[in-house]
Amino acid sequence: MKTPIKAKLVKGKALKMKAAPARTAAVKVTTKATTVTINQLAKDLAETHAMPKKQAGIVLADFTDMIAKHLKKGARVRINGIGVLQVRKRPARMGRNPATGEAIKIKASKKVAFRAAKELKESI
Repeated sequence: MKTPIKAKLVKGKALKMKAAPARTAAVKVTTKATTVTINQLAKDLAETHAMPKKQAGIVLADFTDMIAKHLKKGARVRINGIGVLQVRKRPARMGRNPATGEAIKIKASKKVAFRAAKELKESI
């Protein structure tokens, strides 16, 4: 579909202009997501609670260590307003080598799964 041809007036004379091609696809605008580190979180926490940045960093490091320790034991970790972390067991299965098409056995593994809380989903 082409847009109609428009006439342009130049010194009293009408000049024909070429029709502009119709846009068929929407322009996709992407924004690069920034990554927030533990150090940045510690800085923000320190500013918010009037504590030294080093102490806030230690608190956050201990917090992540405690989460990892409980996940290793097999416990679920629920953080109100954020979500639930838990370890899920993936059974052994058959797969295919994409280069050769050869069938290969993929061994059983454990993965950390995250399920976002309703409050977090609604706030985003």
